Amino acid sequence: MKATEVPAIAGAYLFEPTPYADERGFFCRTFDAEVVRSVGLDPDAFVQDSLSRSVGGVLRGLHLRAGAGEAKLVRCSSGRVFDVVVDLRPDSPTYLGRAYFELSGETQATVYVPAGCAHGFQALTDTADVSYRIDRPHDPAEDVTIAYDDPELDIPWPLPVTSMSRRDIEAPSLAEVLKQKES
Repeated sequence: MKATEVPAIAGAYLFEPTPYADERGFFCRTFDAEVVRSVGLDPDAFVQDSLSRSVGGVLRGLHLRAGAGEAKLVRCSSGRVFDVVVDLRPDSPTYLGRAYFELSGETQATVYVPAGCAHGFQALTDTADVSYRIDRPHDPAEDVTIAYDDPELDIPWPLPVTSMSRRDIEAPSLAEVLKQKES
């Protein structure tokens, strides 16, 4: 497994496993505590695993957590997704930076999203499963959502959106979220 820094987002990493393939399919390690530790992250800090299944065109995000934030490891275990990370940490050297990835069940690559960054994705295949390893128990009272189509972010979503949650549809602009954080 190889860990690579993500230049557009300070503290973010892409973890790429080495699949072993044969006529049966493949096997690969999707989490390795030593590799995670080698980039300065605590592998024992992750306390919750979650899974979402989406149909093609579904868009989830942009989401982040208020308070102490939430760091997470995100991997598409089946299908393909267009994955987005936005740095919303005012003291970060990559503040407002954006990084885009195509995550897939073929590669099993994992993105580390630092606390204070927004995250979202769009399913590119008929079905896409996304696994999350999160460093804090979920508290819905701390959920923050930003409009996926905010012109200031100008995210190049690859497909027309087929479905979104009510919360994502009604999400405020980035400017509104930043103004709320200041108050």
